[in-house]
Amino acid sequence: MKAYAEWCDAVEGNTTFYATPSRETVAGWARQTPPDFRFVLKLPKPVTHEHRLGRGGEEDLARFLHAIEPLGNRVHALWVQLPGSFGPGDLEVLASFLGRMPQAYSYAVEVRHSGFFDDPRGLESVLEKAGAEWVPFDTTVMFASPPTSDMERDAWMKKPRMPRRMRALTARPIVRYLGRDDTARTVEGWQPWVETVSEWLKEGRSPTFFVHTPDNVDAPALARRFHDEVRQRTTGLAALPEPVPTTLF
Repeated sequence: MKAYAEWCDAVEGNTTFYATPSRETVAGWARQTPPDFRFVLKLPKPVTHEHRLGRGGEEDLARFLHAIEPLGNRVHALWVQLPGSFGPGDLEVLASFLGRMPQAYSYAVEVRHSGFFDDPRGLESVLEKAGAEWVPFDTTVMFASPPTSDMERDAWMKKPRMPRRMRALTARPIVRYLGRDDTARTVEGWQPWVETVSEWLKEGRSPTFFVHTPDNVDAPALARRFHDEVRQRTTGLAALPEPVPTTLF
């Protein structure tokens, strides 16, 4: 975690979806990151996918909330990723769940049911009442043309085909972007986001933008490049810290 924090100032906590770390492990994350580092942590799978925000997931949720306490204000948002089967008919469940959650945290919801994009008003209303954000997962560049590698083919099989959505509901928008193996195509595809994120900053918002590629090997470097492109358009945006050089001997 310490090495990663030298490259970027936020991390997408996807591993917490599969297993809740120990409180001691999380305390180590806190020690290895600066106070303004951002953790966006995904809620456990039993809570969101197995029990679908309903009864039965209370114990898993309580264990998760206890484990992440050492991060304090580093928890930028709790990420509620919902399965594709969770649709507009389940909005009352989502509203009830967000209403029960601790107010000490911010919440960001990612949906994958096409009905929410066909008519976003119901979901937007629920999220705005709860002060929660809608997390877009922009995969449009990936699905703009056929895959060219095994990793891209794997992404085609596993990633959702969602339309690009670029409206922020809160002061803390969060975006997930998936590029391609080809860096030039990845950079070309994020240009609309460079403009949007720059505008959000000018409006006084504090956006977080996560860059993915099919294998994620170059993701940290690409995230820094995206930050630099936004910085060129935005007065007062600080540069990311320079990574500390490392050697094997």
